[in-house]
Amino acid sequence: MKIGLISDTHGLLRPQALAALDGCEWIIHAGDIGTPEILNALRQLAPLTAVRGNNDHGDWAEALPHEVELELGGLRLFVVHEPAHLPADLAGRGIRVAVCGHSHKPLIEEKGGLLLVNPGSAGPRRFKLPVTVGLLHVERDQVRAEVVGLG
Repeated sequence: MKIGLISDTHGLLRPQALAALDGCEWIIHAGDIGTPEILNALRQLAPLTAVRGNNDHGDWAEALPHEVELELGGLRLFVVHEPAHLPADLAGRGIRVAVCGHSHKPLIEEKGGLLLVNPGSAGPRRFKLPVTVGLLHVERDQVRAEVVGLG
């Protein structure tokens, strides 16, 4: 199973991001979406799970959860926008992957049985940080994360 990860679009959904996520069986947006149109566009590619970021405002954003726990392809995931809001006991709860955003810095880090993935920012370039999305490749009980640069 291929799961697309995107975050911090801030109202800008680049064609390169759509191309990188095309073919995913599920997409997760880790917040700071910007507009509901971005969610609608992502839903055209695959089923979507999204959480609210600190810059998401309005009725559409208030309808989004701040955090989500879900299971995809036998893999338990936890999604929240800000890394500071990740609970400490996720691996003990059987969560294998935690997805967050907020920093705009891509990160793949394994710690204590938990894979932490920040796909970086797919929206407007900030400072000198890259513009990226992420992919999770799930096969049986194996999971591999990848950061994809959008140029």
